[in-house]
Amino acid sequence: MRRLLAVAWKEMRQLMRDRLTAGMMLGIPALQFLLFGYAINTDVRHLPLAVLDRDRTPASRELARALTVTGYFDIAGAVEDDAQVERALRIGGARAALVILPGFSADLASGRGARAQLVVDGTDPLTVTSASNAAVGLASARSVALMVQRQAVSGGAAGGSAQPALTIEPTVWYNPELRTAVYIVPGLVGVILTLTMVMMTAMAIARERERGTLEALVVSPVRRIELIGGKILPYIVLGYLQMTLVLLLGWWLFDIPLARLGSLYLAALLFIADNLSIGLLFSTLASTQGQAMQMSFFFLLPNILLSGFMFPLAGMPAPIAAVAEILPLTHFLRIVRGLELKGATLLDFGGDLLALAVALTVLVALSTWRFQKRLA
Repeated sequence: MRRLLAVAWKEMRQLMRDRLTAGMMLGIPALQFLLFGYAINTDVRHLPLAVLDRDRTPASRELARALTVTGYFDIAGAVEDDAQVERALRIGGARAALVILPGFSADLASGRGARAQLVVDGTDPLTVTSASNAAVGLASARSVALMVQRQAVSGGAAGGSAQPALTIEPTVWYNPELRTAVYIVPGLVGVILTLTMVMMTAMAIARERERGTLEALVVSPVRRIELIGGKILPYIVLGYLQMTLVLLLGWWLFDIPLARLGSLYLAALLFIADNLSIGLLFSTLASTQGQAMQMSFFFLLPNILLSGFMFPLAGMPAPIAAVAEILPLTHFLRIVRGLELKGATLLDFGGDLLALAVALTVLVALSTWRFQKRLA
């Protein structure tokens, strides 16, 4: 027992001398607990709502305001026609749209049964459920309130039609069957690329350093830019092969449409380069392959939980959502789902492409600086 404890004490001291590993072992669980404890929320609130008000009366404006009071919607802006509704949902400027038809106020006042339509982006089933339940619940509550009010005015006489005074009819676009595969499978393209590109690049360079061959390559006639380019080029090809495989399997097994492939492959080049740069940066921070793997796994978990792959960004607190906007996967998921499921074009995602390009510039600069410093 004494020998066992002596070996254990020696191992613990050796572990604690490795400050990077010790910091990750203790700091990562605490950070992830705080981050994900606040971030993961399936009760989606504050969905951007576009409003198409064809009635333009105080009653119609009050309906839009009442939806925001529920906390489930924030008005993203008014639109003028059906084409603008479609564009707002396609590019992600709104996740739902309230359509109020002419005569809404008159129907509400007369008791004939006023109707409105809520168009919801169906690419995220959790969003559909939250938005539909909130809208239907509001309509039901207001109908009951109006019925009680009319009965009080008429002296308690029940009279009239059994038709609700107000009805909001949810309509789902892009995924009317609410199939989870439609939401998950396109996102898997980004998640798999993130996992493999970051980990393989970080470990490949860390492996070269452990074997002592990296310095030999540096002092060879190969220029530094050629060395880095030659290291990452095979992974770019591998990334495209992985993406093609996932897309084909999604089309074959889950009937996910193959659309805008040229635009998707073009956007994927930026995304793959971002992840390779992150892997290169990790390799300059890690001393061993084990540390590089730990960093890669630490980076993967926030991507899965914060990027919108599994949980909508609308359900996250504002500070956490701001952190999510830093992740390249967040922007790539918007692009791949928009191209594959909504028929959007790359022009609709100029902001996301710019974010990927800025991230690439920053990551390459940091990786180059760290790489040169590590060699020195």
